[in-house]
Amino acid sequence: MLLITCPWCGPRDETEYHYGGQAHVRYPNNPADLTDEQWAAYLFYRDNPKGPFAERWVHSTGCRRWFNVLRDTATHEVLASYRLDEPRPEPHRAGGNR
Repeated sequence: MLLITCPWCGPRDETEYHYGGQAHVRYPNNPADLTDEQWAAYLFYRDNPKGPFAERWVHSTGCRRWFNVLRDTATHEVLASYRLDEPRPEPHRAGGNR
């Protein structure tokens, strides 16, 4: 079981949250100009690293706000939680689940 810290509500069990995919994926500036292949790449292709990975989560049974989590995919350790308007912390500076 993961312990995830909501930036607004504090630490909670992972059962209070829902995963929302990779964080920091920007919506295309001109989606109508994309080819079918480019649109498919935006919709379906995501990174799958072994190690620190930025993810989006929503506190669905709490404040219902979206935020980002930096999680190590090899160990499942939550390295940091941060609001959507905050920059992604560096993995070596994250220093635990805040």
